[in-house]
Amino acid sequence: MYIDKNLIIFLLIGLAAGWLANILTAGRAGLIRDLITGVLGAFIGGWVLLFFGIEFAGLVGLFITSTIGAIILIIIARFFS
Repeated sequence: MYIDKNLIIFLLIGLAAGWLANILTAGRAGLIRDLITGVLGAFIGGWVLLFFGIEFAGLVGLFITSTIGAIILIIIARFFS
């Protein structure tokens, strides 16, 4: 079975971004929830930043984008809960 290294990097950045977003929003979540939050945050953050014409490059940019999106996702989830 072949696993692309870019996928692993994307998942690790998503995990770190979800973890950081949960810390910044004073949330409590587990490893899997942090991963899901960070990965979904990458898509949300990419869409929102693209809408405003902001673009970050590289792995640090992906981390920043994922963290911003994860924070937005957590805020929206808390609003509906």
